[in-house]
Amino acid sequence: MPHRLFLSSGDLIADRRYEFARDLELKGDLVAAAEVMEQALEVAPNFASAWFELGKMRIALGETDKAISALQNAVAADPDDRHGAGVRLMQLGASPLADMPKAYVQSLFDQYAPRFEAELIERLNYRAPSILFKAVLAVRAAERKPAHFKRAIDLGCGTGLGAAAFAKNVDGFVGIDLSAGMIAEARATGLYAELEVDDMTAGLQRRPDASADLVLAADAMVYVGDLAPVLREIERVLRPGGLLAFTVETHDGAGVIMGKGLRYAHSAEYLRGIIAGACLQPMHLDPASPRTEDQVPVRGLAVVAGKS
Repeated sequence: MPHRLFLSSGDLIADRRYEFARDLELKGDLVAAAEVMEQALEVAPNFASAWFELGKMRIALGETDKAISALQNAVAADPDDRHGAGVRLMQLGASPLADMPKAYVQSLFDQYAPRFEAELIERLNYRAPSILFKAVLAVRAAERKPAHFKRAIDLGCGTGLGAAAFAKNVDGFVGIDLSAGMIAEARATGLYAELEVDDMTAGLQRRPDASADLVLAADAMVYVGDLAPVLREIERVLRPGGLLAFTVETHDGAGVIMGKGLRYAHSAEYLRGIIAGACLQPMHLDPASPRTEDQVPVRGLAVVAGKS
């Protein structure tokens, strides 16, 4: 997912040098690009966008220590970390795994909202909603229960692709997303009874106990490292017999890592533990690829858990 946030330095010369460095980078001359970016930073030492781009160039050049230093400077220059320099530091192992900065996730998806569906469906062959729909149908068939839900909460609802997949099986949707741009796109679908701009856990905290039959998170948990707080809230808002269905990206190791695509990857073992810890019952945990990246299917898992 491209991320082209630019925060001006306030200095015309520094901004122009930044643009010149980006041009050199696009032409493939990374050494010269890094040199010019450093010249921009000499003029404007608190230029967050320049530090961030310099960090990315240093990563591409294999200069990890210099990359870490530049990314740390990017965070210092913009404590809200709208570029997500801290996410790259986690990926490099230079800082402990933590929640993604809210301002980063908001700016990423606000920029992305207008072209989100076209990019996901056409370029990334996004299929998380259909994977979850089939998983929920299979679980309900095994239980010999109808796959119909009065109230569903769509976490990280984006533009509404999850609700669209379940539309014939749900009477009313609540959508929660951190990006106001995404919520605007979701509103235009007419699929949601309610929509709110917030992160998943905070949005759920305002929902009454036992108020949902289904909680859905299609390709949204990849932006949440520690799933324990959100799963506790999901367990509280689910009615007995209700289902939680979500996709994650995964890896062969233990626990949670920051993956190559700058999204969290959760191991199957971690998921089993976190589901049990939230007093939910695992009902389906199968390999499933939610999207394709660089023409390779991304490794993932489709998860359905129930509240007894």
